[in-house]
Amino acid sequence: MRHAAIEFRSERYLRIDGNPVADHRDRIVGLYRCGDGRWVRLHTNLPHHCAGTLKLLRCDYDRGAVQRSLEGWQAFALEDAAAQTGLVITATRSFDEWDQHPQGRAVAGLPPFAIERIGDAAPRPLSAGGRPLAGVRVLDLTRIIAGPVCGRTLAAHGADVLLVTAAHLPSMKPLVIDNGRGKLATFIDLRDVSGRAQLAALLRDADVFVQGYRPGAIGRYGFSPQEVARLRPGIVYVSICAYGHEGPWADRRGFDSLVQNANGLNVAEAEAAGSDQPKPLPAQALDHATGFLMAFATMSALKHRATQGGSWHVRCSLAQTGQWVRGLGRIQGLQCPDPSFDEVRDRLEDSASGFGRLTSVRHSALMSETPPCWTRPSVPLGTHSPGWPT
Repeated sequence: MRHAAIEFRSERYLRIDGNPVADHRDRIVGLYRCGDGRWVRLHTNLPHHCAGTLKLLRCDYDRGAVQRSLEGWQAFALEDAAAQTGLVITATRSFDEWDQHPQGRAVAGLPPFAIERIGDAAPRPLSAGGRPLAGVRVLDLTRIIAGPVCGRTLAAHGADVLLVTAAHLPSMKPLVIDNGRGKLATFIDLRDVSGRAQLAALLRDADVFVQGYRPGAIGRYGFSPQEVARLRPGIVYVSICAYGHEGPWADRRGFDSLVQNANGLNVAEAEAAGSDQPKPLPAQALDHATGFLMAFATMSALKHRATQGGSWHVRCSLAQTGQWVRGLGRIQGLQCPDPSFDEVRDRLEDSASGFGRLTSVRHSALMSETPPCWTRPSVPLGTHSPGWPT
């Protein structure tokens, strides 16, 4: 349990050549109070979200200027205005407020994840090999934490994972390094016909297709669950989004910090700590938990495919995970010290990487005959050509 908790904070313990990796947080990201007295959280870590937020608020790139602008806004109005322009801002809510919200009610009716059959195909047993997922080929079209943790976990059990992104897409270097362990990494631009043809060619030899775009976005390029199942019968298609595939927020963008701000977790943490300001969880728990749930559900779907045949769709979301985490109950942990780098050193490993000597958290699963490990180093995005290993 201690090791798993440490892995939920893996990005915090990352070191390159013995040095911490530079903080990826933007200078105006975080909590602010609006003119109606309610709190909002801004996510501006990606350049286009930062620029869009400043444009919406009509202010300079400065925390003081942002606060002055927000004094003229009401929290819920700002939340909606941001969503309408594709930005990522949420108003802080309590559990009761989230439970009464239409999206809260929609998520309450969903399981932590779903596995649905979406097509027919003959059974396809897993390959014989020395590791549980030997021979399984995974296309990983995800960024940030949740989706990449899924691919990283599958790689730890022997899958060949090919991370697919594009040169024009923003990224956060510490998360690329931490979550790139065990993966190949290539560039494919889906805006181009040739890029879409490359991905379709890779798909024909894939077992798993993981994508983290908001619902419907990747379908515009011809890679919806149904189209992918048609191109590759027997595929396990894995979708991750912020707020679930049902409800009025199904199409909204979001990140862990925004979901736990909207769904009541930050208010509950603040109340427990006696704080008058929303308090985040001590880890990106929704991200990491969702990534592991995605990997677990993917393995379950591969078993379904091996025994029953068919193509399968795995659906996960940060909001569904948040609902599940909330249902697990709470402990009195406010007196628990924040583990330092030296205090977790027994759970770290050193390895070569494309960025320098990497110190990172080992995978926390323990298996006697097939111990999880990463056989490929973390490398810069776009390092490899778009192809499967031979």
